[in-house]
Amino acid sequence: MADSRFEHSVIYLCSHSDQGAMGLVVNQVARHLSLEELLIQLDILNDDESAIRLPDSVRGMNVHKGGPVEVERGFVLHSDDFMLNQSTLTIDNGICLTATLEILRALAQGDGPEQAILALGYAGWAPGQLENEIQGLARDGGLYLPESWPQFDADTIASFAGKPYADVALEVIRPFVGGAIPETDLKAMIDEAYAGFRHPAVTPLVQTGANTFILELFHGPTLAFKDVAMQLLGRMMDYVLGRERTDIFVLYPDGRVSNVQRRQMTTPTEDNVHALALTGNFDDCQAIVKGMFNHFSFRDRVALSGVNSINWARILAQIVYYFVAGATLGAPHRKVAFTVPTGNFGDIFAGYAAVKMGLPVEKLIVATNVNDILARTLETGRYEKRVVTPTISPSMDIQVSSNFERLLAEVSGRDGSSVRRMMDQLAQSGSFSIEEGPLAEMRAHFGAGRCDEAQTAATIAGTWKEAGYLLDPHTAIGVHVARNHEDGSVPMVVLGTAHPAKFPDAVEKASGIRPELPDNLKDMMTAEERQQVLAAELDEVERFIETHARAATARV
Repeated sequence: MADSRFEHSVIYLCSHSDQGAMGLVVNQVARHLSLEELLIQLDILNDDESAIRLPDSVRGMNVHKGGPVEVERGFVLHSDDFMLNQSTLTIDNGICLTATLEILRALAQGDGPEQAILALGYAGWAPGQLENEIQGLARDGGLYLPESWPQFDADTIASFAGKPYADVALEVIRPFVGGAIPETDLKAMIDEAYAGFRHPAVTPLVQTGANTFILELFHGPTLAFKDVAMQLLGRMMDYVLGRERTDIFVLYPDGRVSNVQRRQMTTPTEDNVHALALTGNFDDCQAIVKGMFNHFSFRDRVALSGVNSINWARILAQIVYYFVAGATLGAPHRKVAFTVPTGNFGDIFAGYAAVKMGLPVEKLIVATNVNDILARTLETGRYEKRVVTPTISPSMDIQVSSNFERLLAEVSGRDGSSVRRMMDQLAQSGSFSIEEGPLAEMRAHFGAGRCDEAQTAATIAGTWKEAGYLLDPHTAIGVHVARNHEDGSVPMVVLGTAHPAKFPDAVEKASGIRPELPDNLKDMMTAEERQQVLAAELDEVERFIETHARAATARV
């Protein structure tokens, strides 16, 4: 979360309701414009009178950059000793807001409020957008979806071929953002998000067979596909909230991640980062996260936000690389197929979103390890939890795929009651059945396959021997499953979800080759670790967070 343009920004929230939200940035000075110059431009002062008429208390007042919306409009945040009947809005704690020329005239004449901050422009959010962007989970326990899918025609999709990744990202993301973030700011966020990736293409395609390609999504800072979304999501959250009293709590299953994965979570030295190792599995961690969001008093008390794939912004950012890969391989003039190593269903749902937006896709193939609830569901129409089996592909050791709920909503015609009924059945009995119509719609877009431990290892070894390409276990599962769905006439893209160096033991055991970490991550392997082992219980996790979250302690 390091967007230098908004580092240490403070936004004072002036209005927040079901109609939207509005705030002012109060610590960024507009250095190109003084108050005297502004008053002269507004004809409140004559040029030759400025040095004479302005009171001392006003002459040194700064003009602030209040935000990116309506930057020609002025707002004064001030103490409540000054009021203009119909023009002053009382906010809270003796703070008021006035946005008329009258308050500027009063300041110039020495009759204004004792304390005031003048800002040009403001930060604004559409109804529900602020909550959506910073929290991820709806208040009723469901997940967010866009009301409609933007549509890209064939010429637009074809134009993506050869464009810089950040330029395509701007075109794909912009329709979802609307006017909430000005295009210049959105472009700057996107450019900065991907400037640090190790490959200039950000998500390059590597050919490993006659018509098979790996879409490498691991060139970001943590060597995983999540970086593509997280680098942008962090900047979006900074843009909305600033970073005052922000604390990060990372939940992961104790003993069920690789050594490299664990160290990426336990070696940060910042005091506001807390690694919580829970004595359970990934499903337990996800259930606790959802439980915290559904515990409204706790959620509000600690100002809870989520950045895993239940957050719609994560899905949004991942849609981009489907368009990039498709256009590179000839879309829209020919279809492309994608095979996605899948656990939580977020990454492959982004592919489905791309289809809904116009990308011609032959099939989206769900690749699972032995924790195969998604493959079983597509085969049988019954979603049924089983015991999680630990594997060498730990990020896929999941039996409850949170984002599958989003697909259920789509194929059910956005029938919220139907989706809620299925989710309630899952919570009560551990399973539910999908009706024939929605199931047929799923099967029209998705195929599936599974891969066991021996097949995963064999695929790592075989791909290294045949193509000289080293796979991590998750991508190897995708490659294995893709082989059973390949059509020589349709390019098959397997999403490369992690760098093999994140799972060096499993890769070395399978191939005889030990992948090396990039130089910038090697020091992490000898750094001191900090983690807190907790029982996988909602109450215990909430107690820890409430004790250590500065947003909660500030309210005491």
